[in-house]
Amino acid sequence: MAESVIIDTTLSKEEKYKSLLPQIEALVTGETDLIANLANTMAALKYSFGFFWVGAYLAKEGELVLGPFQGPVACTRIAFNKGVCGASYTRKQTVLVPDVEAFPGHIACSSDSKSEIVVPVLKDGEVKMVLDVDSDKLNDFDQTDKIYLEQLADLMAGWF
Repeated sequence: MAESVIIDTTLSKEEKYKSLLPQIEALVTGETDLIANLANTMAALKYSFGFFWVGAYLAKEGELVLGPFQGPVACTRIAFNKGVCGASYTRKQTVLVPDVEAFPGHIACSSDSKSEIVVPVLKDGEVKMVLDVDSDKLNDFDQTDKIYLEQLADLMAGWF
C-alpha cells in the first residue's frame, strides 16, 4: 500500500487524473476497510484538484447517508429522489450541473457551492453510493471530469 499521493500541479486536468487514478489504486491495495479507502480517496481528490467539497454518500437505510468527505460540513442524509445526488442515484448515471441554482430541487448544503458533478458507484446494477464533487465556481466540471470520475467509480465498486 502506498502512503502518499504525488501530483504535479502544472499538469493539465486530464494528466492529473491519469496520474492520480493509479496512485489511488496503489493506496487502497491490500486494504479491505471501505471507510478507510473512501477517506483516503476523498483526501487524494481534494489534495490533487483543490475541489471545494468532495465526498461519498452511501446508499443505506433507504436514503443516501454521508460518508467520508473533505470540505465544509455537509448534509447528513439525502432522500433517494432529492437534489443532484438523488438524481444520480435514481438515474444510475452521472449528473453534471454547471450551475446548481438552475437545477430543480437542488439541495444547498453550502451556499458557496456553484457547480457539481455526482457519479454513481454501481455494483451488480445496484447503486452502492454516489461520489459527490462540488466547486465554488460556476461551470467547473466537464467531460474530462466525467470520464475519469466514472473510472474511479468503477474502481470503487470493487470495494463493496
